[in-house]
Amino acid sequence: MTEKTLAAVATDVMTTELREFDVPEIGADDGLLELEAAGICGSDWRNYQFNSTPRIMGHENVGRVAKIGAIAAKRWKLKEGDRISLEEYVPCGQCNLCRSGDFRLCQETEVFGTGKKGLRYGSSPLTEVPTLWGGYSRFMYLHPNAVIHKVAEGVPAHHLAMSIPMSNGVQWTMYEAGLCMGQTVLIQGPGQQGLAAVLAAKRLGAGQIIVSGLARDTKRLEIAKTFGADAVIDVEKDDLIETVYALTNGQGCDAVLDLAGGPNTLVDGIGCVKKAGTVVFASGGTLNNFPANQMTAKRVTLKAVRGHSYQAVETAIDLISSGNYPVDLMATHQLGLDEVDLGVRSIGGEGVADAIHVSIIPSRDV
Repeated sequence: MTEKTLAAVATDVMTTELREFDVPEIGADDGLLELEAAGICGSDWRNYQFNSTPRIMGHENVGRVAKIGAIAAKRWKLKEGDRISLEEYVPCGQCNLCRSGDFRLCQETEVFGTGKKGLRYGSSPLTEVPTLWGGYSRFMYLHPNAVIHKVAEGVPAHHLAMSIPMSNGVQWTMYEAGLCMGQTVLIQGPGQQGLAAVLAAKRLGAGQIIVSGLARDTKRLEIAKTFGADAVIDVEKDDLIETVYALTNGQGCDAVLDLAGGPNTLVDGIGCVKKAGTVVFASGGTLNNFPANQMTAKRVTLKAVRGHSYQAVETAIDLISSGNYPVDLMATHQLGLDEVDLGVRSIGGEGVADAIHVSIIPSRDV
């Protein structure tokens, strides 16, 4: 008799329903993951609002290898029962981007833009065999090109599920912003990635860490201080640029990370960076008031970022597993498969109050 698994399927706009699926047969070159936890990303909220193709969401996944083929076991150096964190990407492994380590931009795992969509965990539709591409399920398919990280026993699964969003903060702070020991950084937006950026900056030995947010972010700004921020700014109460220059003795910041993506946050970030500094931005719409002259006068480096490298995920896992940081403050809620709608809405600010990182625990009774 074919083994079955339960999954929460995004069937339409802002709608999920529980469905039963066959667990796929595993060959020599692939595997099967039994989920312990699947984190809910801000991108899940965006997809949830506009979804038109049935799919199993969830791309921040931690679990145990339930089945694995001989070739896959040798390639990944894994055996059944091993505990892993799974990246969202399913790259080809052969193109120039993959071979240079930038597999997150591989066209075979690209889901944005026009044209044929690539494979990606949490994004690929049910029509893509063998269907189990998302973490809001009790089992997931491990593709031969899956990007896998072995993780330690004893670390709570809902903490490890934060390794993917935290790796973005690590990537953008450590590897993109060029932040060095003793330097000053402004982090705009105390969300999952912004708080991770605080930890990364602290680990780097930043001289001064400043975090900005809105009035509704009061609790998150307090967590940022607990994580090591030297100062926090409520931009609805205080002028961001004036306050930053006051805090830095009129110098501005060596690096600015715009992780808020608001209508004016990038412009404000450019205003806060010192001459020859770097501004990193992860999102944002079209700007009509882009300060090109100010950038030229200050010789600012502006860097667009997206996703994370393999090493950034390893570093995030180490930050979580070390026990040196109170990451439990970010892991605010854990829900069952029958509560996916509530979880995604909570990340979007429409569900449980004060949610920062929410994990789905598929093994919970429904």
